[in-house]
Amino acid sequence: MTTKPRRIRKAVFPVAGLGTRFLPATKAMPKEMLTVVDRPVIQHVVDEARAAGIEHFVFVTGRNKGVIEDHFDKQFELERTLAERGKEKELDSLRRDLPGAGQTSFTRQQSANGLGHAVWCARDLVGNEPFALLLPDMLHFSERPCLADMMDAYSETGGNLIGVKAVPEDQTQNYGIVGVEDPSDQVSKIHTMVEKPKRGTAPSNLHITGRYILQPEIFGLLEKQKPGAGNEIQLTDAMLGLLEQSEQTFHAVRFDGDLYDCGSKLGFLMANVAYGLTRDGLGDEFREELKSYIDREGLTG
Repeated sequence: MTTKPRRIRKAVFPVAGLGTRFLPATKAMPKEMLTVVDRPVIQHVVDEARAAGIEHFVFVTGRNKGVIEDHFDKQFELERTLAERGKEKELDSLRRDLPGAGQTSFTRQQSANGLGHAVWCARDLVGNEPFALLLPDMLHFSERPCLADMMDAYSETGGNLIGVKAVPEDQTQNYGIVGVEDPSDQVSKIHTMVEKPKRGTAPSNLHITGRYILQPEIFGLLEKQKPGAGNEIQLTDAMLGLLEQSEQTFHAVRFDGDLYDCGSKLGFLMANVAYGLTRDGLGDEFREELKSYIDREGLTG
């Protein structure tokens, strides 16, 4: 008899990074609060998690990140002002986005020791249960949330899952890459992982996109994990250890939508274009303005 996988209730969001690539904008504001159209990057990622059924949101923060906690809290003065001015649409939007009481938790990563260390910092808040991990820099743009597809796959496979997307073969050295049994399958068993393989040595062209479902045993490995690349605790190293040392499985789930790395200026700008073009009440006018600009600057050729 097959045991039904334990339900995924919690998601971890590592938001302790300094955002140095966006200075001076991030000198006093967390990079996760930079807006794609009119929603902070972190809100877009939390939206994805909520749409996939996540019930509790765990944020691993750092210094000067208090505004993230404020963003996911109730703003009494603002709501009262909106109500007094009859701005019901804006008020309803704020209330819709607000997690319920007790649905958010915040813990501090005191030093920048890598993604693996950030995940480990959430161990007591996650407890002994499987969890989702979403990297806020990576926006997955599609009609159906990436994590929702992963949750569906998890109900069939159990174990650990990693969201992946195909990249050109000559770019694999820039990413964490997984080797799978069948690269063409939507869901395929992983047999190896490597962080930024040397050119020509990658086991496939499927790169890790910043979406994971992990079993709690990963915390024990992270606690003992030695620093790897960049002298940091690398999550990929711990996942590889879990893959090699236990009977747990890892599966790759292909994401076929558009992926925007909002940790880079180009990815952030392109995310604004993509989300802006599909926004109700904005997309059509924005499209016309873009066309006009392209024609005026002679960029069509």
